[in-house]
Amino acid sequence: MPRLSEVIAALESLWPAERAESWDAVGTVVGDPDQEVSRVLFAVDPVQEIVDEAVKLGAGLLVTHHPLYLRGTTTVAATHFKGRVVHTLIRNDIALHVAHTNADTADPGVSDALAGALDLRVVRPLVPDPSDPEGRRGLGRICELDHPLTVRELAARAAERLPATAQGIRVAGDPEATVRTVAVSGGSGDSLFDDVRAAGVDAFLTADLRHHPASEFIADRAHSSAHIPLALLDAAHWATEWPWCELAATQLDEISDRNGWDLRVHVSKTVTDPWTAHAASAITDTSGAPN
Repeated sequence: MPRLSEVIAALESLWPAERAESWDAVGTVVGDPDQEVSRVLFAVDPVQEIVDEAVKLGAGLLVTHHPLYLRGTTTVAATHFKGRVVHTLIRNDIALHVAHTNADTADPGVSDALAGALDLRVVRPLVPDPSDPEGRRGLGRICELDHPLTVRELAARAAERLPATAQGIRVAGDPEATVRTVAVSGGSGDSLFDDVRAAGVDAFLTADLRHHPASEFIADRAHSSAHIPLALLDAAHWATEWPWCELAATQLDEISDRNGWDLRVHVSKTVTDPWTAHAASAITDTSGAPN
């Protein structure tokens, strides 16, 4: 069995900490470098349900996409849920390692996994990493469809292929418009609207789209002579990032095989999206709001 330090070195080779954004909190949060690791669990969120799953599984390492302490802390007291997570990890000899924005921009990274889940062909990064001479790393991906779909059909594909959530897929734009090219970005994506405009794609699929940026984006298309995407597709944040867990697990499996580690690598299927229910409006006529 490898030591934790060896497994962490392998993970750092996939997602170097220096490629994370300056505001990010990545790397090893909890763990003894000398402890042996036989099982690894990948998940999106370092919440108690996932930690309990790692305990039940007998994992020695939990790898999550989201940081536990993104904004720092002055305490790990178990009176707070994050402190309880730390206590549970240490008490059960489970290490925690985070790969966040350094996994977003990796090659392959979070958006590659999202594109793969939707059966899209990746063409190039949406926002290339200037430090990558090959032009493969970067934030988001510009993709092509295997054959044209309407916006409605693309949304249906996303709803079918991504993990089910209460939100499902929201659409802004004409549902019957034809889509041939798509920009995708796992996680929150409305900060990338300028890059999406410049990419000249037909649609943009991401998560956490807010009312005002989305409204302005659609209005801009109606009054601009430039090519503005036909539609925005808004999925649940967790659902757009979960496919990366499967990709990352496969990458670690390959490293384990090369090194003869015989690691058992697992992906959590626990839904940690915070939204638990959705009540669809019965009103489909958008000509006027009710009195």
